[in-house]
Amino acid sequence: MKRRSLILGGGALALTGIGTMLARPAERGGMHEAYFAGLSAALKRAGLMRPTLVIDHERLAANASAIRKSTAAAGLPLRVVAKSLPAPRLLAAIMDHVSTNRLMVFSADMLLQLLPLHPGAEYLMGKPLPVSEFIRVADKSGAAAQVQWLIDTPERLAQYAEAATARRIMLRASFEIDVGLHRGGFADPQALAAALRQAQAAGVQVGGLMGYDPHVPKMPSADRAWAAAQSAYGTMIEVLRTGGLTDPAALTLNGAGSPTFRRHCAGTVANEVSVGSAFVKPGDFDYPDLADLLPAAFIATPVIKASADQALPGVEALSGAMHWWDRNTQRGFFIHGGHWLAKPVSPPGLEYAKLFGRSSNQELLTGSKLVQLKPDDHVFLRPDQSEALFLQFGDIAVYDGDAIAETWPTLPVSA
Repeated sequence: MKRRSLILGGGALALTGIGTMLARPAERGGMHEAYFAGLSAALKRAGLMRPTLVIDHERLAANASAIRKSTAAAGLPLRVVAKSLPAPRLLAAIMDHVSTNRLMVFSADMLLQLLPLHPGAEYLMGKPLPVSEFIRVADKSGAAAQVQWLIDTPERLAQYAEAATARRIMLRASFEIDVGLHRGGFADPQALAAALRQAQAAGVQVGGLMGYDPHVPKMPSADRAWAAAQSAYGTMIEVLRTGGLTDPAALTLNGAGSPTFRRHCAGTVANEVSVGSAFVKPGDFDYPDLADLLPAAFIATPVIKASADQALPGVEALSGAMHWWDRNTQRGFFIHGGHWLAKPVSPPGLEYAKLFGRSSNQELLTGSKLVQLKPDDHVFLRPDQSEALFLQFGDIAVYDGDAIAETWPTLPVSA
């Protein structure tokens, strides 16, 4: 029995050891592939040794061409989402490439910035704002009447109508409808019908509907969610038709967003789609429907300090055990800046330090000994989103595949 117990105990220990080794993280890492090595060289030649947002112009143009090809084939006008591309020359380049003057804007500040730059554009607000923001635009620019303001409740409609009447301007309003996202807007056909009657009685010009559906690809059954969203949208269109707005061509029936515009292109009850982030394809937009689009925006920042054996503060004696268990923690690289909504993408194998914590001053990235970065080498991160992140770096560096060809100033910071 003792011998048998010894054998069984030894076998259990062996199995435990095998399990431990199998659970041990694999060693990862390397150096920049050719694309990022070329981009790093271009940044160094341009003297950009600070946190810099880079846009690859060739990839941007290719993405714009692919998006336009899809929307043109479907006969769907394209509305460009300004908050996702908040730089005047970037926005203008996209608008020109896809041949549109339709913009979606999400704040009064950005609207006031864009109105002088694109006085002939057709604006649709992407979210309902407090009436004080409508008043601010009306009083500062005098252009409130060329904007379709988004209305989500009867109370907001009454506030906007009163402010417009007081200023003797025409209020153009589109109704936000809930097609499954449940982020507000009219979800009940009877409520929408009542709001339509309210608008008509107040002399408000009803522009149409906006139904946003980014939840669709995240649902357990995307196809079922898509069908439900389309059915809900179709019901609301019928409410407008019953209420006297019988010509769909005269209405703005806005749908989509980057995650779903390709589904709309395959057939939709909407008559236009909005796209913003897909032009630069941040990490949060790695959807199968966008697989043909390439990441076109990166954060580049230099390594400030490099450690061959990164120690843990306060528990230095445990560093060796940690490095043995996870070889991807052996080296440490403190970068210029950090704590962005982004993930390390090159060199491969870098990750945020799990035990060190995040920093917006000198972020620590860890890697294996296969990552041979040294001070003044670049690290590249891929943004999770564009939007506010694009406004954190000053002028955007535009990469033409060989050099930093130009810089594009961003819009003033706004929420």
